Amino acid sequence: MGVWYMPPFELVRPRDLDGALKHLADWATDTKILAGGTDLLPSLRQRLFEPRYLLAVGHLPELRGIVGEADWVRIGAAETLNAVVAHPQLVAAFPALTAAAAAVAAYTIRNMGTLGGNVCLDTRCHWYNQSYFWRKGIGFCLKKDGSVCHVAPGGRQCWAAYSGDTAAALMALEAQLRLVSPGGERLVPIREFFLNDGQRRFVLRPDEILTEVRIPRWMAGYQARYFKYRVRQAVDYPLVGVAVLVRTSGPRVLDVRVGLTAVNPMPQFFDVPSEWLEAPPELWVERVAEAVARRARPLKTSLLVSPAYRQYLVRVFVRRGLRSLLALPAAA
Repeated sequence: MGVWYMPPFELVRPRDLDGALKHLADWATDTKILAGGTDLLPSLRQRLFEPRYLLAVGHLPELRGIVGEADWVRIGAAETLNAVVAHPQLVAAFPALTAAAAAVAAYTIRNMGTLGGNVCLDTRCHWYNQSYFWRKGIGFCLKKDGSVCHVAPGGRQCWAAYSGDTAAALMALEAQLRLVSPGGERLVPIREFFLNDGQRRFVLRPDEILTEVRIPRWMAGYQARYFKYRVRQAVDYPLVGVAVLVRTSGPRVLDVRVGLTAVNPMPQFFDVPSEWLEAPPELWVERVAEAVARRARPLKTSLLVSPAYRQYLVRVFVRRGLRSLLALPAAA
């Protein structure tokens, strides 16, 4: 029987972003950022984290708002997922993002969960996301308190899988992330934000806050589908997530992009070479599906579905998305 109460912590609720940064200047390594809390708070109960401080930022005005500009659409990192899903401009311009956001968990969770929180979601694994007593019984794992990755015992890397839905779309949309610290700020392309390591996860430093997601205006106008496989349709994290984007001009296909999540320690993207699109669609659709499936490296981070089946679903989802967007007959 495990213990499910949270470890002690002090909640810090600054009035503005400057106040949050002042706290991080002194206590960054002892602090966890709290926005919606839908992933962090269960992890605290599992004793995966035991920070001295929780820094609440979800209420800060500098992290809110959805603003269209000449070159960018800027989305505050603390905007809820339901706010993203319901925003008319985002629905019209970036359907891949709104479809992925709508697939996260359930409606009530999306009322609390934020876009920035979903991007910065912790990696997940059957051996890691358990109670303290369960993890103690197996000698812990490489990511937390132990020295062995139970997914790949012979290696020195953590193979926990990244499980955020929206990153698949944002990778394909070439989004940029605004990271702010006491020393200044920087814009990081989301394709450079993640690390292929379930333990380190991304380049965000302990003293930085993700304040904004920016999507270039020129990415508007792609048709899109997002496909997600999970065990319980209204609750669970993805075991496979695929965003398929297509830009056309009349019968001509101009560009095809695919984002992939939940099958690697970091999300992946695949930009289809333009020369592939010169062949008949029935041929290059299969070529793209196979190429993206090869990017997937699912391991036994979940005991509910085999890695082979998850890789198979990547191929199915890419094929299904492309054939739907191109109005091709369903594959036999």
